[in-house]
Amino acid sequence: MSSLQRVKAAHKHSIRHRNEITNSHICGCFHCLYIFKPTEVDHWIDKNDKDVGQTAMCPKCSIDTVIGDQSGYPVNNDFLSSMKNYWCS
Repeated sequence: MSSLQRVKAAHKHSIRHRNEITNSHICGCFHCLYIFKPTEVDHWIDKNDKDVGQTAMCPKCSIDTVIGDQSGYPVNNDFLSSMKNYWCS
């Protein structure tokens, strides 16, 4: 898979991912490039039928551009920057 394909595929892990985020060891925001522990997430959107938010908002910039390492994609500055360049430019 090319770098561009990985960046595109990883995006689906930035929404409706509550279980993935809460089971991750580390998370990152591809908008502000903040890397953090999943316990820092305190705002969730996209509520399910039980009124529980399913999409994490970044604890630093409050944007819904968060992925966790349970996605299978790297949570590091290089990968987050690649995602930012594609999705946030």
